[in-house]
Amino acid sequence: MRMRKKPNLLPRMERCGHLLIDTSEQSSPMRGHWRDLMPDATALHLELGCGKGRFTVETAAQNPDVLHIAVERVPDAMVIAMERANELGLTNVFFVDDDAKRLPELFAPDEVDRIYVNFCDPWPGHRHSKRRLTAVGFLELYRQVLKDGGQIHFKTDNRDLYEWSLFQFPKAAFELSAVTRDLHEHGICGVMTDYEEKFHNLGTPINRCVGTKLFREAPPAPEIPEDEPEQDHE
Repeated sequence: MRMRKKPNLLPRMERCGHLLIDTSEQSSPMRGHWRDLMPDATALHLELGCGKGRFTVETAAQNPDVLHIAVERVPDAMVIAMERANELGLTNVFFVDDDAKRLPELFAPDEVDRIYVNFCDPWPGHRHSKRRLTAVGFLELYRQVLKDGGQIHFKTDNRDLYEWSLFQFPKAAFELSAVTRDLHEHGICGVMTDYEEKFHNLGTPINRCVGTKLFREAPPAPEIPEDEPEQDHE
């Protein structure tokens, strides 16, 4: 389901414009220079599909020494995330309106310490499997920007997507850990997204795992699907 068009979107975006990084050029000038935004940052964390930004903003607030870059393709969702960050006066989180397929054009090799993939579109059916953000093709892209030992933190309420994804991580030389099919079984664990809280309250188990990038000498060429809008799942 698509989000309703937000009233006064452009003025609202402009009021938070200092948090939005322009990556419209084919090869972003920020590539290799993201830490110039926060020279004293101890790490750079990247979130794919931040939605309305509850997870983004709360995570950034709890980790003021970490530079957070949130990617979102739906401006009507991103403006809410930007407003949340602006209201708290956060200086360690920035937003990008771009596509996950362009990550190697936006970030240099080894530039990213961690990637968050929260509640991405499950793309049901085998025909669309390569479009899932945990497909091998995308995992290979993440490898290009993650440092060795860098991590992907993946959460979803979709059990089929989760079980499928557990087989994809090793194919791209990611070691799995923290594998759970009911993250909040014994109480709330970590920062929730708005979507996550809603479905947790309905009794839907939340699946989570961590994939750690292992060293590999000869990576295969990534398989990337044709362009099609990524649907926000938050």
